[in-house]
Amino acid sequence: MNVEAFRKDGEEGDLQGIMDALGREARAAAQALAVTPATARDTALRQAAAALRRRVGEVLEANAKDVDAARARGMSEALLDRLRLTEARIEGMAAGLEAIAELPDPLGRSLAEWTRPNGLAIERVSVPIGVAAVIYESRPNVTADAAGLCIKSGNAAILRGGSESFHSASAILDCLREGLVAANLPEASVQRVPTVNRDAVGLLLAMDRYVDVVVPRGGKGLIERVRAESRVPVLAHLDGINHTYVRADSDPEMARAVLLNAKMRRPGVCGATETLLIDRDALATHLPAIVEALIDAGCELRGDETVRANDSRIAAATEADWDTEYLAPILAIRAVESLDAAIAHVNRHNSGHTEAILTADAAAAKRFTDEVDAAILMVNASTQFADGGEFGMGAEIGIATGKLPPRGPVGAAELTSYKYIVRGEGQCRP
Repeated sequence: MNVEAFRKDGEEGDLQGIMDALGREARAAAQALAVTPATARDTALRQAAAALRRRVGEVLEANAKDVDAARARGMSEALLDRLRLTEARIEGMAAGLEAIAELPDPLGRSLAEWTRPNGLAIERVSVPIGVAAVIYESRPNVTADAAGLCIKSGNAAILRGGSESFHSASAILDCLREGLVAANLPEASVQRVPTVNRDAVGLLLAMDRYVDVVVPRGGKGLIERVRAESRVPVLAHLDGINHTYVRADSDPEMARAVLLNAKMRRPGVCGATETLLIDRDALATHLPAIVEALIDAGCELRGDETVRANDSRIAAATEADWDTEYLAPILAIRAVESLDAAIAHVNRHNSGHTEAILTADAAAAKRFTDEVDAAILMVNASTQFADGGEFGMGAEIGIATGKLPPRGPVGAAELTSYKYIVRGEGQCRP
């Protein structure tokens, strides 16, 4: 099956055959990557970063096609912001690849070792997972982040971006493959499903013969489809219904600055705060400056009756607002009586992503971080720091919101499994 010809002419052809070919090539590449030295994988990342910088004009031109088409289809400004690339964002992708290259090799680490009474020496060693299928929407930077982390961790990647970022992803992939060739690594280490046909997703989710893990990144519809249809283990990233809780003992200016950043830095990202919880005792001291800053920045505010009594510009919130990931400049605000009430609200309405408390009371902060159930807990910091790059991982393939590991930002080290090596001297089991 000629996958390259399919990529170039865009014809649908034998879709099942094309997907099988992608799987076979990915499996072979994964087997080769698993035994490559770290220096080769790091060289591929650095060369891909150099290609992104050198070909920035091509990437921007491809992205402009995607943005223009999305705008013509009526895509919201918040989602257009997720799709849009700039020179600075492309530089961020390149720098992210270089940061990943600088990380310690996640493979071959001795995770544990012990000796049994019979003399058997047992060691647990980190190894690649194998082949990761990454299915994502809108954000073209995921192409670089996901591919970079997979290369670093010795995994082959099959990427399926959304139709809205098709041209952008293609241009970025060309840079990544240039890096792989420069490092003498298999080009098939990173592949892209070469069609926007939605049937390809269904076929990919059934490729348990070739694919070891599926990572979906996108809206609730995508996540639900993947979880319902996949025959492959899923590393799920659910909604980012994130809260920031402002205690009366927090610094008012810090609260204003953090809330403005947490909501409005990039309202369309999963780390944005969607609900503000504020102590009743802080309504007079903290709320006015927060409201003024957010409204000046173009944010729509929705509050409960207690909150609305403080400012007529705040619209009435409904019960649905407490369970909504807006991904837009909209913020729900609720007044709470106590730390207990705040924790109860968060644990009832959150999605397990990121929760924040602003307080000068260390004991209150500890109770919040101990009792709130989420992958990431912030103390006196913006929820927008919920990002693998900000955690020092270089980049992330997603934020895992489930209970089983990996949880939180998934970087190169989190994309590994392990195997046991048992060394003996002729022992036989009685």
